[in-house]
Amino acid sequence: MADPIAPENLTAQRIVVLDFGSQYAQLIARRVREQNVYCQILRHDLPAERIAELAPKGIILSGGPSSVYVQDAPRCDPELFNLGVPVLGICYGMQLACEALGGKVDHTPSREYGPAKCTVHDDSLLFRGLPEQIDVWMSHGDQVSAISDVFKPLAETNTCPYAAIAHRELPIYGMQFHPEVTHTPLGGQILRNFVLDVCGCEGTWQLGDFAQAAIEQIRSLVGDARVICGLSGGVDSSVVAALLYKAIGPQLSCILVDNGLLRKDEQVMVIQEFTKHFKTDLHVVEAEDRFMETLEGISEPQEKRRRIGHAFIECFKEEAVKIKDAHFLAQGTLYPDVIESGADLDGPAATIKLHHNVGGLPEELGFELIEPLRDLFKDEVRRLGLELGLPESLVWRHPFPGPGLAVRCLGEVTREKLKVLREADSIVVNEIKAAGLYRETSQSFAVLLPVQSVGVMGDARTYDNAVAIRSVKTDDFMTADWSRLPYDLLARISTRIINEVAGINRVCYDISSKPPATIEWE
Repeated sequence: MADPIAPENLTAQRIVVLDFGSQYAQLIARRVREQNVYCQILRHDLPAERIAELAPKGIILSGGPSSVYVQDAPRCDPELFNLGVPVLGICYGMQLACEALGGKVDHTPSREYGPAKCTVHDDSLLFRGLPEQIDVWMSHGDQVSAISDVFKPLAETNTCPYAAIAHRELPIYGMQFHPEVTHTPLGGQILRNFVLDVCGCEGTWQLGDFAQAAIEQIRSLVGDARVICGLSGGVDSSVVAALLYKAIGPQLSCILVDNGLLRKDEQVMVIQEFTKHFKTDLHVVEAEDRFMETLEGISEPQEKRRRIGHAFIECFKEEAVKIKDAHFLAQGTLYPDVIESGADLDGPAATIKLHHNVGGLPEELGFELIEPLRDLFKDEVRRLGLELGLPESLVWRHPFPGPGLAVRCLGEVTREKLKVLREADSIVVNEIKAAGLYRETSQSFAVLLPVQSVGVMGDARTYDNAVAIRSVKTDDFMTADWSRLPYDLLARISTRIINEVAGINRVCYDISSKPPATIEWE
């Protein structure tokens, strides 16, 4: 067996992304990590001195919704351009770099959003190996109208004379288009050129090494103590459990809270998968009655979530105190959770959401927290799961929300409604699997609507419930497009639901993308 990889060596070569409010900041980081290079998202106003302490191999300035010429526009410390570290500005980031170094940015007559043809004039390191003309994705209302003598143009479109630029002496680059999105097909190669050729990174971020380092860290931290892990059957908790089991084996105790909001046969499946892969201590808490009582009469989505979260903590606490010598609690916190909760001191300052995995429960229980996945994105967690030997059926399982079917049962949640929804949802998933499209879709499920409509079944008039089918395809769950499922598959799903699930006489298909809609309905 190879010697353990020191955790600091995995992240020794890093690229940092300064976030100026871009919806794509996390996507930039993920694209960099696809080159096996660690990438960290930082707040845009982090002092250059602090950035230097992190010793990045390169700096990427993200896009953002602001205009650089507005007085209160977010800006970076201009001293970062003097650190001698390669810089790549994307969209707003390019405009910021140009303005800081003597260029001019103006509002364009018409906002440019969508595909464009980009002609490359200079095959610098940034565009090495790319054709003269490439397809790119634009999303901006401002653009660089003039550059100072220190810059040279690299590429243009019909409406954007400075689609990409480079400093004549320093390793500073900018591009008006977005290389991180899939709509720029060769964007990954551009980022690869920047990360490997310009910044000189060598690809030390390997998930196999990460697993080995994490296992060694857990063993060193835990010693002879016992660790509790909440198990849900989802990818994140399963990968955490796999890491812990590899590290400490029988010192691991897992708790599964059956809140009555799980999918059909979920508890049985989780227990089967768990006992197949982990020969350790499993506690199952039967808590359906408690959750149904706390949800009685409640229809407001956020209040449902709050009550479910509170009830979960109470159930978990009551079971956890029964486990002897437990000193640690393991959670499946991921890097986006850390970013969006504002839990990283150097990360983006604005709190987007208070994530259920970040804070709260460990403090209430008095346990020390272990978050072995807090540096990983979702796609990295899946790959890590495969590295650890988990089956593809578990690793590629569609995500399931923490509040369970409660956020897919619109309005008040009752046992009767959950029974109807559970059966309809099972038909949706099973038919998509039977059609061989489960891996082609990212999340597919049924939603029970608080709507009744007239129907005819046999010779009788009905006035029953409507169900919406939701199926999306996405790489990152930050944006998503609705799945173009075949009509014959949709017809089978609809026919089965109406024929087999009592209480439903109408099936609809949700063809909304995210944004403006969200993936879940609540």
